[in-house]
Amino acid sequence: MTPVASPVRIQATDATDQPDRTPQLEDLYRNFERQLLVPLWTEIGDLMPPQPASKALPHLWRWKDLLPAAEQAGELVPVGRGGERRAIALANPGLGGRPFATPTLWAAIQYLNPQEDAPVHRHTQNAFRFVVEGEGVWTVVNGDPVAMRRGDFLPQAGWNWHGHHNRSDSAMAWIDGLDIPFQHYTEATFFEFGPEEVESREAPERSRSERLWAHPGLRPLTRLEPTPATPLLAYRWEYTDRALSEQLALEAEGEPVTVEPGHAAVRYTNPTTGDDIMPTLRTEFHRLAPHTETAARKEVGSSVFQVFDGSAEVTVGDTTWTVERGDLFVVPSWQPLRLASERGLDLFRFSDAPVFERLHLHRNHQEGIQA
Repeated sequence: MTPVASPVRIQATDATDQPDRTPQLEDLYRNFERQLLVPLWTEIGDLMPPQPASKALPHLWRWKDLLPAAEQAGELVPVGRGGERRAIALANPGLGGRPFATPTLWAAIQYLNPQEDAPVHRHTQNAFRFVVEGEGVWTVVNGDPVAMRRGDFLPQAGWNWHGHHNRSDSAMAWIDGLDIPFQHYTEATFFEFGPEEVESREAPERSRSERLWAHPGLRPLTRLEPTPATPLLAYRWEYTDRALSEQLALEAEGEPVTVEPGHAAVRYTNPTTGDDIMPTLRTEFHRLAPHTETAARKEVGSSVFQVFDGSAEVTVGDTTWTVERGDLFVVPSWQPLRLASERGLDLFRFSDAPVFERLHLHRNHQEGIQA
């Protein structure tokens, strides 16, 4: 068998916490390299830091820059077999050019031209779409046509057939969120092509999944078994908006129903379990009333936010931006986040929190409270 060149390189140093640098130690390290061995004492600072040290960096992408880039791609890049989607991923500057927003989360702007189809496929990655503006596209999941409109959240769990078609005379853009990096690093991904065109060109006001599942507090007796991901394919903006407005109204009446003063928030949930919409993704919507500032909060795991409406000053770690409608930003693991809005803010968020909670690795800290 041909010997394999060792990728291991071990450097003896004069650091106070390291063994004396002697010829014998150098010989030991060369032997380790040949045998593909790495001693803990030279690596412990990187492997076991006192707190999470994410390679991802806080970063902001402006919608006013993203949308023209997507429009240009719409003129130059066809949708079809091979590329599959006209999706442009956010590449975190700390992750070496990979198309990952964080080490576990993918976020992209997807763009579909008028009267255009995106072909059918399926993959093990869990996915969703969130619409910050526009309408006219239907996503078809296992033959069920689902309308996409401003403010709608549209989950689609892994290994379900899905394609999109634009019935309108206007292009449409939205954001995709997936757990691609997580499944990529765990080497768990599968992908399969489907038909080149969607199975149905119907354009119903409500999908079959909504007709069965979108009734608050009610579930069909024929579907009592829990499912690992939500069977509801559309969470409509009208219900999200009303829930947030009622929280702030109740707060004004003296009821302690908001997460902090002036800060209403809801989580999208699986109606069969009450848990997160998917095993690897958590999605939420936050509303800040005018003249609201949040407490700084940090947690294990990463998040991507998109501004739906309003504006705010956002501070992530030592970085501060002013954000407005459509802008997307990343909060890496254990980086504190603070929001301050004078005019009010509506904010969509997705994160990898379910992964860390299931592994009992989740931790958060807010205003001196540890959990």
